[in-house]
Formats: sequence, C-alpha cells, structure tokens
Amino acid sequence: MPSDDPSTEHPRALDVGLLSPLTVGAEEGLTDDAVLDALVAAEAALVHALGARGLAPADTVAAIERALGWRGAGLTCHKHGLDARTLARAAVAGGNPVIPLVGLLKERVPAADRVWIHRGATSQDILDSALMRVAADSAAIVAETLARIDAVLAALATAESGTAAAARTLTQHGVPTTMGLRVANWRRGVRRAAERLDAARAALPVQLGGAGGTLASFVELFGPEGAAALPAAYADALGLAAPDAPWHTSRWPVTELGDALVQTVDALGKIATDVATLSRTEIGELAEGSGGGSSAMPQKQNPVASVLLRSAALRAPQLGATLHLAAALAADERPDGAWHAEWPTLRELLRLARGAAAHGESLVTGLRVDHDAVARNLALTHGLIISERLSLVLTPVIGKDAVTAIVTAAGRGGDLRALVADAVSAAGAALDVDALLDPVQYLGLAPVLAADAAPASPAPEEHA
Repeated sequence: MPSDDPSTEHPRALDVGLLSPLTVGAEEGLTDDAVLDALVAAEAALVHALGARGLAPADTVAAIERALGWRGAGLTCHKHGLDARTLARAAVAGGNPVIPLVGLLKERVPAADRVWIHRGATSQDILDSALMRVAADSAAIVAETLARIDAVLAALATAESGTAAAARTLTQHGVPTTMGLRVANWRRGVRRAAERLDAARAALPVQLGGAGGTLASFVELFGPEGAAALPAAYADALGLAAPDAPWHTSRWPVTELGDALVQTVDALGKIATDVATLSRTEIGELAEGSGGGSSAMPQKQNPVASVLLRSAALRAPQLGATLHLAAALAADERPDGAWHAEWPTLRELLRLARGAAAHGESLVTGLRVDHDAVARNLALTHGLIISERLSLVLTPVIGKDAVTAIVTAAGRGGDLRALVADAVSAAGAALDVDALLDPVQYLGLAPVLAADAAPASPAPEEHA
C-alpha cells in the first residue's frame, strides 16, 4: 500500500509514453532535466560570450564555467546539481523557471563572480536560447533519420520502378501505375520535408535583447560596440545562428521550425496511410516487416508502425497551429501568455517528429511488396483498368458510342478482349488487341518518374 504521505513516495514521471507509444524512446534530450541542462548552458554560454569578447575577466569566466560544469555548446552541464522538480515548483511564482534558476546558480559560484551570472539578460533571453538549442539537437536527430529513410526509399523505388499496379482514385481502380512511382512520390515528400527542416534548423537563433529587446542593459554595461558584438559571440557559444535583432515577439524561428516538423510528420504519415490501406487483408500488396498481433484475433498482423505514424500525423497539425496562434498573439515587446504556450507545444511537436521518424525508418526498412497480390489486384477489373486507353485509341476507329457499349458490356461480365477484337475486326482496323489491353503498355511515364526521383540525400553531419 502506498503511504498517505506523498513526500515519502518515489516521484513518478507524468508521461513515460503509456498513452503515446509512438514517442517512447523519443524523449531523450527533451525531458525536463534536459531543458534544465540547456537553461544552465544558456547562462554559462552568456558568461563565456562575455569572456570571448573581452567584456568579462578571464579568471571569472573560468571559475563560473567550472562551477556550472560548462563544456561548450553540447549542453553538458550535468554538474550543476540542480533538481528540475524543485526548480519547477519555484518557477510558479514568477511564471518561468529562469527567475529562480538565476538565484540558484549564483549560489554555486564564488561570491565575487556572482554579478556575472545573467548579467544584462532577461528571462526570455535565456529560455528562448535554451529551447532553440534543445530544438536544434532534436531536429538534427530527425534530419539524420530522414536521410536514412530517403536512402531506403530510393532503393525500393528503383527496385519496383517497373512493377505495374492499380492506381486508385477516389478509392477505386483508375489506371495502371507502378509500385516504384508510389514509393518515389513518398520519397519526394520526405525529401521536401527534410529540406525545410534543414533550413529551419540552420536558422534557429539565440535570443539576446535585454528587458525590452533593445539591448539597453548591455549598452550601459559594455558600450554600443560591445553590445552589438555580443549576440554573435553568444550564438557561437551555443552553436546557434546569430539573430539580426532580438525576436521576443517576432516568433518566426518557432513557427518555421514548427511548420517543418509538421511537414515531416505529414510526409511520414502519407507513407503510413498508403501502407495501412495496401496492407488490408483484401488488398495485401504491402506488409510491414513485423506486424503486431491482436489480443482477440490471432490471425491478424496489424500494421502497427503505420497506425502509430498516422496518430502522429493527426496530432502534429494542431500543435503547429497552436504555435502560430501563440506567435500571432505575442503582444508588445514581451508576450503575456502566448510565449508560455509555446514551450510545451514545441517540445511535444519535437517529440512527435522524433518518434515518427524512428518508426518511419523501421517501417520503410522492413516493408515488403507482395507481387502476386499486386498482379492479382491489377487484374481484378478484367482489363477495364485501361478503359481510358480504350477510349483514346478506339474512339477514332469505332466511335465513342461503340467504345461505351464495349466498356458497359465488359463491366457486366462480358469478355473484354473478345468485344474489342470483334469491334476492331468489324472496322477493318489493324490493331494489336493484346498489346492494347496490356496494362504494362499503359504506364505512361511512371517508370521514368520513379527512376528520376532526386538522388539520394547526402548524410547530414553526425549529431553530437
């Protein structure tokens, strides 16, 4: 029995992924402890930047870096000895964790050096910079995974470039396509998302504006030239981009990253949707490498990775919309509430993208094509899948009404080949009926479009 005194129990995490299987394992670097490390790193990096510009004494900078465990932009500040839960409770009074953090950090450095902690900065400078560093690291992991997915899809598109299959429009068989083109189009979506994610990630800036976004405190402390040079030094210390100006209420770094993350999940969700549809029992053209079982129906091999990916694709757009709403309502020179709404929203979107990328890689790596099922489904309409071709070729020969009559009769069970052969013969036309009715002869540019998908992405720089 648990104790009535909650203080005697081991604290439990609120969310370990029990209701979000997709994100299990995707929380590394996104936990509260990781954010706390990033906040400490952001404070230490500011002192480091001051030292790099000759604005703070070298021995002071060294002492503070030692006290906080700072070892560069890798956020390796694990020696600070702070507890995220304690800090969270202390953050309630001021509305953000930086306010109590500053006092705790000052206690950890020599008394003579405490004035250099948070010198000239405001809470938003530190929190925005920390979250951008956390976001950059998680986005890098997603980008690396997308590059591997791209390589797998490139090989699969090439292998299946000539595999004729039924293209479905509005859920019905339309015309022939190829499995390779379907995969190549997935790949194009993944590549487009990866390009946007890379651009958004590279643009993530530090925040350094002081109380009202004017850098007035830094000008007062270090003069105009020192203040002007400080953001770039701070960016270098944290491994982020240098901003053109403070962006306290100009939230494009957050919304552009959010949009790229949503597009990434969208692209993976499209793959999952097609795989889930084509792995249905009655279709069976695709199968996941290791389907999940059912507690009541042992014959099932559920497309679990696809299901989880679709869950992410259904959730991500609303998170992206929340970021836009928060950005649009970031009032004045410091936001009141809108900024606060971004923090958990951005983290959850990063978490979804991390989980979606990991499951997406597993899905495409193990994906299997059942060529017998593909061929069987292609033949389901007994040749009527090339009705468009019959209309284009036969209308000038036998007339539109005659073509319509052939298609209608075949749809009611008539022998399409015999119907076409009789009509062609009656018209005295010289047509190869077998070639005319062969779906493989009506693939258009599908094999070319599959083969012409952009070359494999270069592997991104390994994430540190």
